[in-house]
Amino acid sequence: MKPDENDDRRMGTPLIPQRSFVHTPPNSQRDSNTQAAATNIVRSQVDAIYNGNTTTPTPQTTPVAPTDAVPQQELADVNPYERTQVNPAQIEADQWKQYHTAWQDYYQKYYERYYVGQVYRAHQELEARAADAAKAGLPSNQVAASGNMPESSPDTFNREEAMYDLRSKLIAKVNDSAHKVRKSRHFVPIAAASCVIVLFLFLQYNRVLISNVQAYISPGNIDPANIIVDPLTNVAVGPEPKLIIPKINVDVPVEYNVTPDYDAQMKAMENGVAWFGIPGANSKPGQVGNTVLSGHSSNDIIDPGNYKFIFAQLERINNNDTIYINYNGVRYTYTVTKKEVVKPTDVQKLIYPTDKPILTLITCTPLGTSLNRLLVTAEQVSPSPDKAQAAPESTATSNQPAAAIPGNSPTFLQRVFGGGNE
Repeated sequence: MKPDENDDRRMGTPLIPQRSFVHTPPNSQRDSNTQAAATNIVRSQVDAIYNGNTTTPTPQTTPVAPTDAVPQQELADVNPYERTQVNPAQIEADQWKQYHTAWQDYYQKYYERYYVGQVYRAHQELEARAADAAKAGLPSNQVAASGNMPESSPDTFNREEAMYDLRSKLIAKVNDSAHKVRKSRHFVPIAAASCVIVLFLFLQYNRVLISNVQAYISPGNIDPANIIVDPLTNVAVGPEPKLIIPKINVDVPVEYNVTPDYDAQMKAMENGVAWFGIPGANSKPGQVGNTVLSGHSSNDIIDPGNYKFIFAQLERINNNDTIYINYNGVRYTYTVTKKEVVKPTDVQKLIYPTDKPILTLITCTPLGTSLNRLLVTAEQVSPSPDKAQAAPESTATSNQPAAAIPGNSPTFLQRVFGGGNE
């Protein structure tokens, strides 16, 4: 049957079952009443036992009226849709603290055991790897774990294990950083540029480094049998022309068939020392006048020849030191009388009038450069200078251009960008 649309109950009255609300006494009140009833029952039973009555007495209960009964008028006024949340128990602050403290202790112990167990399992795994590596015959420095870690249980985490774990982590981080740097795109250009710079510096300044090494630690190639105690003693020598300086361990061939121009001098010094015969100073051993010999104190390592550093120690020569020259089967002995430093263009320092056989040795100074020229002058003492031959006929003339004193080969920069001969 279709409900009547004019029914007042559907228009204004809610369709919720109407019932009266009875408030029961609070729990505390009910508990007190129940406890009182139970006490009366127990008391009556105890009295019956003492009186000799074995029959279980019938408990006398007194109905307890609810003390907090609410009048019906008040119950009718209560709104059934109103709900009130009442907290039956009040929790104190100390109880909350105890609650949180208990949970914190629990989690702390849980995670301690968890991480200690992880370390212990990692330690056991590393020891197993070390044992396998030892069986395979691998060296100990290639094994991740040395196998010397102390025995421990999952419940302990001593200082040595902590240090081992920290060291392993640091090594792993360093290796990871190095791996990233090696793979970095910025590292390759930097490394390439560094290599280019180092190579350039070596090519430019290698003569400085090597010449200083040669000057102070090279043993020299002189034969001890050629060292003469008495300079005036005549010694039979072979036909090969040589220059011998015992003080600085020099025993080097001499090239006399050479012109004084730069290219010829550099080529001749690849095979020893070269005769620098310029007009006015073109004598040879046994002749009156100046015999000039030039040699390298330093040169590029890429240059040819075995005598690039033959005069590296010439600066150690002092006055009264002895120098020997073998020429045409005769040994000529000279004594040093002077040592001076001049510019490469001071060719006139080699040309001067003299009635004695003179020897002048030339090399570059300071070591590794060709800024200046070192001239070491010596006079012949044996054979007797009175028996010396006359000077060559060619002499210097005013209209003849003076040649520069020979020196080192051009440096790397001069070869690349151009420059004058040194």
